[in-house]
Amino acid sequence: MAELVYPPVIGAARSLFKALDLRFDIQGTEHVPQRGGAVLVSNHIGYLDFVFCGLAARPAKRLVRFMAKESVFRHKVSGPLMRAMKHIPVDRTAGTGAYKHALSALRSGEIIGVFPEATISQSFTLKTFKSGAARLAQEAGVPVLPMALWGTQRLWTKGHKRDLRRNHIPITMRVGEPIAADPAESPDCITERVRGRVQELLESAQRAYPVRPRGPEDTWWIPAHLGGTAPTPAEAGALGR
Repeated sequence: MAELVYPPVIGAARSLFKALDLRFDIQGTEHVPQRGGAVLVSNHIGYLDFVFCGLAARPAKRLVRFMAKESVFRHKVSGPLMRAMKHIPVDRTAGTGAYKHALSALRSGEIIGVFPEATISQSFTLKTFKSGAARLAQEAGVPVLPMALWGTQRLWTKGHKRDLRRNHIPITMRVGEPIAADPAESPDCITERVRGRVQELLESAQRAYPVRPRGPEDTWWIPAHLGGTAPTPAEAGALGR
């Protein structure tokens, strides 16, 4: 079936990013399978992360179907777009339907995008990963594709005003080799392996990031352990973040 909405939305996103003069550094896109199902797993630091994860799959000519909270699908603008792009709504109080939907899509050869932290990390460090991505990969017989993003929090994230000015913000992305989800291995063990790999990719992206703070007021997007003023994981957790 022809994709009537997704490609134009990608085109619009690329036009926006060009207008903002974002500076992309993307490595590892050759690891995105050109055919067959996979569960793409990424860290989550900004509201636009799903767009950037989707862009990383474009060199392989793949479209990623993301699992997203159901409220996004109720919005009068984003809702119709999300449904037309075949993303999957997740009701956190009753996730069985979303799981079955994602499983069916994986078995039909789709790439499903998952943010296993379930919400944006305001410490900009990795939170605990939920095991749903591993269970999906195991049951569908597909690999997990690890990925890390850095810099996207500077555009638009929780607790900060969005900044869509022409600030030439660098966006660094790293995609790792697919990780097999052995049915004989426990989902928790797979999840920890995947989280460890995403952590490695995240650290690689952070080391490669070309921008340093412009001053004391510009350290909010940097994790505390790297000398920034973002909340520590414990502080973020205490605030329900």
